[in-house]
Amino acid sequence: MANSPELLSSDRIYGGKVFDIRIDSIRDGEITYKREIVVHKGSAVVIPVFDDGTVALVRQYRHAAGKYLLEICAGTLNKGEDPEVGARRELEEEIGVTAAKVEKLCEFYVSPGFLTEKMHLYLATGLTETTQNLEADEILTVERHPLADLLEMVKHGEIEDAKTIIGIMLAVKIG
Repeated sequence: MANSPELLSSDRIYGGKVFDIRIDSIRDGEITYKREIVVHKGSAVVIPVFDDGTVALVRQYRHAAGKYLLEICAGTLNKGEDPEVGARRELEEEIGVTAAKVEKLCEFYVSPGFLTEKMHLYLATGLTETTQNLEADEILTVERHPLADLLEMVKHGEIEDAKTIIGIMLAVKIG
């Protein structure tokens, strides 16, 4: 892997509120190919663990999946926003709590074959209840479950969201 492939061209074909789409033409040695790329600013995700060992998650309808999913809170980062600031913002917006401590657990690409989005995953503790501040199109309910139960819910297919599964697995390992 001495030389990286060469980007020949990049054409933006869609510009949206949450993401853009471009078509890249790439040359790798003697082979030329095209890739459709979804360009996303990245997101912050946070697993809030209360003093009693419960975790707050949100249940919301996900149209792409065609059903309600149970997830840890998450949100798209604003342009240039520090991921920890985004995590703290989403925690208060969706769950209605602030955190005394926010610890970065990891960051990962969601689906690097076609999507630029990188998720920054945080563990929040020392939680204080405030008020939810949902956006107009955020329709969700908050549920609290013991961390140990969440692992069983993953094993039984009750939690299907990848970021949530990663967050639970890391929180269990730390806790």
